[in-house]
Amino acid sequence: MEKFLPLFLLCFLIFLQHVYGQGDKITTSQFIKDGEFIVSSDGTFELGFFSPVETSTSRYVGIWYKEISVITPVWVANRLAPLTNKTGVLKVIQPGLVVLHNDTNATVWSTNSTRSVKNPVAQLLNTGNFVVRDANDPNPENFLWQSFDYPSDTLIAGMKLGRDLVTGLERYLTSWKSNDDPAPGEYTYHCDPTGYPQDLMRKGPNVIYRAGPWNGLRWSGAPNMVNNSITSFGLVMNDREIYYKYELVNKSVVSSLVVKSNGNTMRMIWIAKTQGWVNYHSADADDCDTYKLCGAYGTCNVLSDPLCRCLDKFEPKHPDDWNRADWTRGCVRKRALNCTGDGFIKYTGVKLPDTRFSWFNETMNLDECRAVCLRNCSCMGYTNLDIRNGGSGCLLWIGELVDIRQLSQSGNDIYIRMSASDRDSAGSNSKGKKTIILAIALPLLFALILLGLGLCLILYKRKRRGNPVPTTMGRLGGRNNNNDNSNQSHHEDFELPLLNLFTLTNATDNFSSASKIGEGGFGQVYKGVLEGGQEVAVKRLSETSKQGLHEFKNEVNCIAKLQHRNLVKLLGCCIEGEEMMLVYEYLQNKSLDLYIFEEERSTLLDWPRRFNIINGIARGLMYLHQDSRLRIIHRDLKASNVLLDIEMNPKISDFGMARSFGGDETGANTRRVVGTYGYMSPEYAVDGIFSTKSDVFSYGVLVLEIVSGKKNRRFVHPDHHLNLLGHAWILHKDGRPLELVDPSLVDSCYISEVVRSIHVGLLCVQQNPEDRPSMSTVTNMLTNDGVLPPPKHPGFFTQRKIGDVDKFTWSTQTPSSINEVTITLLDAR
Repeated sequence: MEKFLPLFLLCFLIFLQHVYGQGDKITTSQFIKDGEFIVSSDGTFELGFFSPVETSTSRYVGIWYKEISVITPVWVANRLAPLTNKTGVLKVIQPGLVVLHNDTNATVWSTNSTRSVKNPVAQLLNTGNFVVRDANDPNPENFLWQSFDYPSDTLIAGMKLGRDLVTGLERYLTSWKSNDDPAPGEYTYHCDPTGYPQDLMRKGPNVIYRAGPWNGLRWSGAPNMVNNSITSFGLVMNDREIYYKYELVNKSVVSSLVVKSNGNTMRMIWIAKTQGWVNYHSADADDCDTYKLCGAYGTCNVLSDPLCRCLDKFEPKHPDDWNRADWTRGCVRKRALNCTGDGFIKYTGVKLPDTRFSWFNETMNLDECRAVCLRNCSCMGYTNLDIRNGGSGCLLWIGELVDIRQLSQSGNDIYIRMSASDRDSAGSNSKGKKTIILAIALPLLFALILLGLGLCLILYKRKRRGNPVPTTMGRLGGRNNNNDNSNQSHHEDFELPLLNLFTLTNATDNFSSASKIGEGGFGQVYKGVLEGGQEVAVKRLSETSKQGLHEFKNEVNCIAKLQHRNLVKLLGCCIEGEEMMLVYEYLQNKSLDLYIFEEERSTLLDWPRRFNIINGIARGLMYLHQDSRLRIIHRDLKASNVLLDIEMNPKISDFGMARSFGGDETGANTRRVVGTYGYMSPEYAVDGIFSTKSDVFSYGVLVLEIVSGKKNRRFVHPDHHLNLLGHAWILHKDGRPLELVDPSLVDSCYISEVVRSIHVGLLCVQQNPEDRPSMSTVTNMLTNDGVLPPPKHPGFFTQRKIGDVDKFTWSTQTPSSINEVTITLLDAR
């Protein structure tokens, strides 16, 4: 018996190897089936078969971190060709290929190779790189093929992002199509070597974000990108290749750069204590990261209002567009160049412009760089290539300078070509400046003195005659009488273009019924076409409206200061006599409620569009609560106040009820309760206490309405008398959340996104404001795959009488609004 023991142990080890894994290699005599795997020798990475979500039958071959409880693939082999069952087999065959076979032994996916070897082997390295090599080759890094050459959506330490200049191979990241579909999506992330290398994101063929060129330390538009105790990074440029990569300084940290299916590019770190991924840094962090937002020679600054300004010595190319916050056509020099007498002006602290049309030299100094640029009439600017050690090298731009932003710290210097007169006016001769200032100031001062004396004389004469002296009002207190002085006083309060009544009357065909496109608490809304052909929406204050001058001015002053892709643009206003109007950008698809609550139109909003709307509204609210100059609480968020543009992107509208706060203020108490029942939070509707968490509650209601296609307050179910919030809560507790989903979404929905959206919606409508997440947390919950906390019971979900679905039975302190228009109520307390 003893002599058979070694043979028995050997057979047992072979059995274990077959069942539980085969080390870190696959050979021509060993393969892995679905359910088996290989593991890197240090135990960091694992390769095997997986499904993106538990409910999916699609199977993929991928690589993930072995010790992480949540399978997070960093690479996927058969992204375009999923297996439909668990019969897949991964093999290595001669002349040196890895192939994936299905149950009919057909090849679903395969590597490629330019060389043929007799003894190929595939190995999962400790870096996470899956390679094919010749087992007889003494050089273990002489690969026939490697997964690092064909990234998926994730960049891990040691991978290269860039181009092989010899073979032409470009390594770049491509997002998943959705959270449960690894097929290539529409977003790609590149280290673009065109001109001078820079980091950029594309949506399809279009650039949507650019981190700027490499300046020796970092991408010039990423001031927070610094070598630290976790990662170190750099750009490699030589005759063979140009690429960016990073390394982990602390090997115990798990970190990766991921391009999400919605285009968000984030540096993710795994936190073992909470067993979840956290967003360490986002590439596209704010509105100023939008590519070419301010056009040529425009500069973006998140701390300024408006976001875009022309560089000094430049002016808007199209002032009318610029005044409407359409900055895309950019700026032009105030004085034209003539080439022979041009010079340069230094601009400091900027993100360097797009370098796809640039030229560089690593050995020139700055003076030599200036001379080269000056000789070329198409050269519009230059700077040092490398900012380390006082600066070195030469980088110059051919053609217009686009995608510039002002950075609060760590910005770069750039020298921009100017005419001789502009250059001289910006010179550094302080004596000359003082002379010019004095020459201008003294006559101006004398003129002001004469003007002041003249005004005093006029006022004295009027006083002697008993005539009233016109004044400029500091605030608006009610409707005006029809006089020019009063109108002028109101105009001076506003910070946006003023349009006259005649222009808007012509634009709307004298406010005809055919031009009417909507109606709300403020009044009627008309579609208009201005003389230049621009379509606008004109909101006209009704004589019977409960919203008067206070709300009118509030909306003007709130939204005029806001700039965000998910907020409607206010283009101008009009106040003449009794007429008060707001002029907005016209959004072709009108409001969200016209789609989600109507059976025929609801089919036009498939799940990807609805999920995009859910995310867009969240980003807009986060901007209002956190990122805008003032903290803004909307107080009337509902489906009819979310407008949709031509591409069905959401834009939050109607700021007549909004309240703004400064500093650390997050809420207030009011006796004037405004909003729409069904969307109002309990603490606001009952006690008049509102905060950012009031908007979060409204957002949660809206999310559940978007998913279900049902109105919260008009929801009726044959089995109970709960509203939509109560129904969603019961389904969630019973583990049946998918029963909430609008039937029209069945064919297009991604289950993981739908379930997560319902969960987030329930977290937002919890009874206690302290339990509700902030909007920044909501956006992270929607875009990340971490574990969500369990929601507590929602507010306003107790039973109602079946014949009285528009009334809350638990609170009689506030009456309901049958037609769900915005209400304004003085609540005695």
